[in-house]
Amino acid sequence: MEYRPLGQTDLHVSALCLGTMTWGKQNTAADGFAQMDMALDHGVNFFDTAEMYAVPATPDTYGKTEEIIGEWFKKTGKRDQIILATKAAGPGDWISHIRGGPRLTREHLFAAVDSSLQRLQTDVIDLYQMHWPDRNTNYFGKLGYRHKEDEDYTPIAETVEALDELIKQGKIRHYGLSNETPWGVMKYCMEAKRQRTPRPQSIQNPYSLLNRTYEVGLAEISHREQIGLLAYSPLAFGMLSGKYRHNQWPEKARLTIFKYFSRYTNAQATAATEKYCQLAARHGLSPTQMALQYVTSRSFVTSNIIGATSLPQLEENLRSIEVTLNDELLKEIEAIHVEHPNPAP
Repeated sequence: MEYRPLGQTDLHVSALCLGTMTWGKQNTAADGFAQMDMALDHGVNFFDTAEMYAVPATPDTYGKTEEIIGEWFKKTGKRDQIILATKAAGPGDWISHIRGGPRLTREHLFAAVDSSLQRLQTDVIDLYQMHWPDRNTNYFGKLGYRHKEDEDYTPIAETVEALDELIKQGKIRHYGLSNETPWGVMKYCMEAKRQRTPRPQSIQNPYSLLNRTYEVGLAEISHREQIGLLAYSPLAFGMLSGKYRHNQWPEKARLTIFKYFSRYTNAQATAATEKYCQLAARHGLSPTQMALQYVTSRSFVTSNIIGATSLPQLEENLRSIEVTLNDELLKEIEAIHVEHPNPAP
């Protein structure tokens, strides 16, 4: 396993991070325990979760994933071997069951951190992330930005100040962003500088062969500001594994169960996936491992967040770190990208 600096901190995280959002819905606690054991055995020292998980978010599943991780820490005593990341939910009618409608205000963040610490059975969160912005902007598949005058949103200055207080209290070590835009990242940096407080250390956004929009604007910020990408959905909800090819819908697969994630299954995404799967076959590679290693090997990526609903899937994902992508293959990937640019944003 390779280990990389987390922003400007003294932490070094594994190049692969264990994603956990299915635990408590598609996966049981026993499944989660087995996945954490396997990931740790493969050298993964970085786990990512969120207060909102498991997904899809419902009152019944809220906090379940953090509870499973907390129980594993209690059972194994291995909390000190893990760099732990979780997230505070932003606003949205679909999660009104969280504190009556979560925001990134001081009051909400303090309440969210305390609840996560209790569920995770730990004294400190290593990386606390803002799950999505507390303002109208383009995330979760939206490419275009439409401005809204006089919207009700929490000033980033208030969020930065609250995060500084939480760091000083010892409840979190560092903070990061998620589903953010270039403007948002730089605004956080400017506010941190103005307040003379800690700055964000990471950004967790989608990135895959079907969605390389991060490369426009944000990749430069990652390099110049040392705010690396924690890439999520590197397989585009499993599309790039090839398991949905030729109109196949495996019974327990995520896109079979949750068909409303339709941006991953549109005609362009399906056509591009077919090209990438054929390319992997010509080079004797698993399409899953080719897609994952492409993400992991990008210079602006700090860690690639892999998730699975079974141990064989997880093992295949973990072994992607052993794959080498040669120059010829990379050129062919670029050619497909030019033909099918970002079909699943």
